[in-house]
Amino acid sequence: MPSLPIGGARISYEIDGDTGPLVVQLHGLTSSRERDALLGLDMGRALRGHRVLRVDARGHGQSTGTPREADYGWDALARDLLALLDDVAPGERVHGVGPSMGTGTLLHAAVADPARFASLTLVTPPTAWKRRRGQRDVYRAHAELVEAQGSAALRVADRAAPVPPAMAFAPDTVPSIPEPLLPTVLRGAAATDLPRKSQIRGITVPTLILAWTKDRTHPMKTARRLAELVEDSTLVVARTPYGVMAWPALFAEHVTMSEARAADTAARIG
Repeated sequence: MPSLPIGGARISYEIDGDTGPLVVQLHGLTSSRERDALLGLDMGRALRGHRVLRVDARGHGQSTGTPREADYGWDALARDLLALLDDVAPGERVHGVGPSMGTGTLLHAAVADPARFASLTLVTPPTAWKRRRGQRDVYRAHAELVEAQGSAALRVADRAAPVPPAMAFAPDTVPSIPEPLLPTVLRGAAATDLPRKSQIRGITVPTLILAWTKDRTHPMKTARRLAELVEDSTLVVARTPYGVMAWPALFAEHVTMSEARAADTAARIG
């Protein structure tokens, strides 16, 4: 797989398709493009006539990592993403999609470079703002657990946690991060947050928000607040695995409709 050196790491990626607008697909914390596909979260699989850029965040999957906790904040991952896009798609507007950490990364990237994105799809938005404080403690405790007992102990703890109804039949998977790096990544996640609400209000591209219920790590409150903050947004909620199965088709429709709207606007202006 190709990779690009960025900030002391090599960011691994792949591009499916030869022609058409570019879609960039990210993943969640401790996951990877391969693991998300196993979990049914490969949002780009229903697209036709597009190129799909799938990226492993630094320290995840086939990308290498760095020993600095700050390198795993969502703002830092957004800088990685924009640097990668400058290399593989210079000057091109892209459609962005990603769950949880991927949502945080996309929001920071859209705030930093709003002209880069043609649309956003925010999947299972994570805890944010005031609610983020409690999640910080969880991630720091998980980092200490890995250091004391290894990543197997973290997997045991994860299996004991409640599973959202929409993921009831998801396969059992393991973190896609090397064990020595995992505490650093978790502490980096503990220290980060979504952009300020005033910054998110400035996002003007069509935005689809895909959320599920009964998940304290990805609460509906964040999804609803994002829907309020982004004027041109649509919120869709999955309550069963069948709802999640519909997400790739909803994402494909969102991308094609965003392009149709942009073309119509350009024709009227021209």
